[in-house]
Amino acid sequence: MHKQPLATIAALSLAAAAGSAVAGQQSVASPHGNAVIRVEDDASRFSVQWRGETVVAASPLGLQLEGARPFGAMTLASREDTEVDRDIPLVATKAAVAHDRYRGATLTFRETGADARKLIVEVRAYDDGVAFRYRIDDPAPVRLLGERTAFMLPADSECLASKVDSAHEALFERLKFAQLAEGQRYDVPLVCTDRSGRASLAITQAYLEGYAGASLQREGEALHLRLSAVPGRAGPAFVSEHGLRTAWRVVMLGDRVGDMIGSTLIGNLNPSPASDFGWVKPGKAAWDWWSGPLEGVKPDLATYHRFIDFAAESGFPYYLIDAGWAWGAGPCCDPLPTTDITRAAEGIDMPALVRYAADRGVGLLLWAHWEHLAPRMDEVLDTYARWGIKGVKVDFMNRDDQEMVAFYQRLAAATAKRHLLLDMHGAYVPAGLQRTYPNYITQEGVLGAEWNKMDKRITPEHNLMLPYTRMLAGPMDYTPGGFRNVAPQAFEVRARMPLVRTTRGQALAMYVVYDSPLQMVSDDPDAYRGADGFEFIKRVPTAWDETQFLSGEPGRDIVLARRSGTAWYVGAMTADEGRNASVPLRFLPAGRYRATVWEDGDAPDRVRRSERIVTQRDALALRLSPAGGAAVVLEPVGR
Repeated sequence: MHKQPLATIAALSLAAAAGSAVAGQQSVASPHGNAVIRVEDDASRFSVQWRGETVVAASPLGLQLEGARPFGAMTLASREDTEVDRDIPLVATKAAVAHDRYRGATLTFRETGADARKLIVEVRAYDDGVAFRYRIDDPAPVRLLGERTAFMLPADSECLASKVDSAHEALFERLKFAQLAEGQRYDVPLVCTDRSGRASLAITQAYLEGYAGASLQREGEALHLRLSAVPGRAGPAFVSEHGLRTAWRVVMLGDRVGDMIGSTLIGNLNPSPASDFGWVKPGKAAWDWWSGPLEGVKPDLATYHRFIDFAAESGFPYYLIDAGWAWGAGPCCDPLPTTDITRAAEGIDMPALVRYAADRGVGLLLWAHWEHLAPRMDEVLDTYARWGIKGVKVDFMNRDDQEMVAFYQRLAAATAKRHLLLDMHGAYVPAGLQRTYPNYITQEGVLGAEWNKMDKRITPEHNLMLPYTRMLAGPMDYTPGGFRNVAPQAFEVRARMPLVRTTRGQALAMYVVYDSPLQMVSDDPDAYRGADGFEFIKRVPTAWDETQFLSGEPGRDIVLARRSGTAWYVGAMTADEGRNASVPLRFLPAGRYRATVWEDGDAPDRVRRSERIVTQRDALALRLSPAGGAAVVLEPVGR
């Protein structure tokens, strides 16, 4: 088909006569044929192939209704095919443009019995994955206990899985599919590679609006999808007054796990913005909580000024004031009835503080507990907009049921209306809401660096799991930047001025590897003054025009390249083993480039800086210490 600059959408309709069936198994292949999804013509099962290899065997489809008879035997009544090929400009993310190219089909099934109810299954096949969802267009109410959706994977597939945790802050384990615990719920994305090593997939979800989040539970040879129920609400997990549209069930696909890092599939399955979000400004933020006590920094004007001044000196556009700033707040972070998040603590004039920051080119972000925000959303956000606040960090939702999904949607729209950035903590894993509301700029839902203050789970191996697992779903507020770098054997847990068990080189590389358009610079200002490598943190962007995975294995190492304008940035990280990485520069356009390299030095808190001239024919040699890393800037130079 002819491809135009922005959008070319062609639709082909192949509808059968009413009451008749379209014979045979229904297949939809991606534009280049890499991915194929097949649905049985009785709506009972689906399967997925990648480059001719079956990666999801015939697996159950269907819904579990409450208060209504289960769907009986079904036959295909009609099929409507669609082909889409368009470029979608993006705002503040890992690419400047999303290539939204797929072939899809809307399959309408009808019961063969007297009720003749209809169930619609929409399927799409992209060159980097497939997706499907259910629809019931009947306007009658729907009460859903769950879905019958399941995924049949080979028993010898090697998977990266994390057990469900309410805050979605859990370690990833490397397990064979057969080793996944029976009855245990696992979070999305669940990432697996087949025995051949030639096909990798990630099972996740997209476009939750109006629905509920889900997890995966192994039962026998299948991973069954389980919807999250509203706490305290007996009966159905999902209730609708009019019909049903589920979330997309997504299988991301690639030859290697790392090939999925650059995918925009999750966003493509969500609506594009309905208004202009050119006002959204990505960037880095100074942050007071990580270097301070667990209970949060006490309201103190001198402290706030110190962090604002640091942000200004460093060229950072933001300072995040975390828990404790509001009137009546207690120790972090309970939603006390005495707390009023529309008033600052005694002695803090918030509008005056905003002016102090603005005079220095810094915008303020405020932390809030979701239980304080939800019942007064308009009042609170109107107050912040009147003060001149630039965004909010909302915390401790720790749920992904139907009611909480609706809260996210409402808050994303309400903050967008007031031109406020939104950062969700205690959050579920992204499902693409950032595409519709680019001001929803980052979120947690990850076992991140804050845990260095509390236990020893943030290991080098864990850091190298995240790019291949959690990060596939969307941006993650890992909160990097710890500059008290020690060898793993020297690490100890400290709540104040915490240590990190990785090198300074890895601390720098995280700003390239970890996707977060709003990126924290987490340590105390004094940790950065005169410190090795801080000049890289000051200059590295947080949003990108292009992302390319170069090499690496989950839990072991990664080399990732990202482009901003004409400059390329490379981040290299390794886990427990040191290595000498050779990075071919074939991804560069023709020409000469100045490579500025920061790589591990002779101590965990030291880096060695060097410069050289390179071309696309060269390969960079990088020295990575154990738990180490390197960061590189490649800038074009004149001939």
